[in-house]
Amino acid sequence: MGSDFVMSVRAVQDGRFIPKVGPTRYLFVPDGELPDPGHAVSAARWFKAVREAAVWLNEAGQSRGDLLFMVHGYNMSEAEVMDRHRLLQAGLKAEGFKGVLASFDWPSDDKALAYLPDRHRAKLTALQLVNDGIQYLSARQTPDCTINVHALGHSTGAYVIREAFDDADDTAVPNPGWGTSQIIFAAGDVSSSCMTAEETTSDAVYRHCTRFTNYFSKHDEALDLSNAKRLGTAPRAGRVGLPKGAPPSAVDVDCTAYYEQLAASGSNILGQDQPNGFKGMQSHSWYFGNRMFSKDLFFTLIGKERTVIPTRDIGPDGVKRLKHID
Repeated sequence: MGSDFVMSVRAVQDGRFIPKVGPTRYLFVPDGELPDPGHAVSAARWFKAVREAAVWLNEAGQSRGDLLFMVHGYNMSEAEVMDRHRLLQAGLKAEGFKGVLASFDWPSDDKALAYLPDRHRAKLTALQLVNDGIQYLSARQTPDCTINVHALGHSTGAYVIREAFDDADDTAVPNPGWGTSQIIFAAGDVSSSCMTAEETTSDAVYRHCTRFTNYFSKHDEALDLSNAKRLGTAPRAGRVGLPKGAPPSAVDVDCTAYYEQLAASGSNILGQDQPNGFKGMQSHSWYFGNRMFSKDLFFTLIGKERTVIPTRDIGPDGVKRLKHID
């Protein structure tokens, strides 16, 4: 029986996790179970197991390690967090990913109108992602095998990552040479205009990663400006893409046309590309369990040149668009 890796920053009350901020706990969550405080182990034991699971041998017989931190969005119960963790993990494994996935479970509440309280808790816990996760691992790299650390933020998870990197720079965390390989936003609930290279709230993300990839769809209803739960905030990167001032290391992947094809009445690719159906709000969360997203993400994580990833078309305008392939 296996287990899933989870970093939880939820508080504990009466022996259960609650949607309030708490200290970082490192969990081995058994298959089919939900996170429980009883699953906690020491940081040293957790990271040792993560490192061992992340390392694999390439075709040349050389050691390589890959660890993807996944950061979930708002209004998420622990059951939903684990369901999406396991869908993404299965999708990547099916494509040949040999690294490991670890979820950063911040204390979102499973209430539809909790957007602002959730966003506040996301901000409060963001630095723990770097201090207790990314930076901790970076400080313990070994010369014979460096672990490639990646981070994927879905929805408000993108905000957590951005705030974590910005706060880490502002507070001058130890080991200033820490960094990541791939940073990925999917349906990112952050302002598009704030994702320029010069923007003080986002430049740390670009400086601490090798490549930044932003998946967006203009059909994302959760990020629509008319969505009352979001109180009319500025256009989001997960709906309109990155601004013109984004650095060369950043790339947009426009999923608009692909989602139209996927969600169309009588779609001929729905069963093939979304075998487990849709989770949560369809237009916002279709990425989980989607074969084309999993495939494109896999190529991104292993560092394939972004202009030749087979799940993308590149238009005459240079825009990269997700597409279906058999």
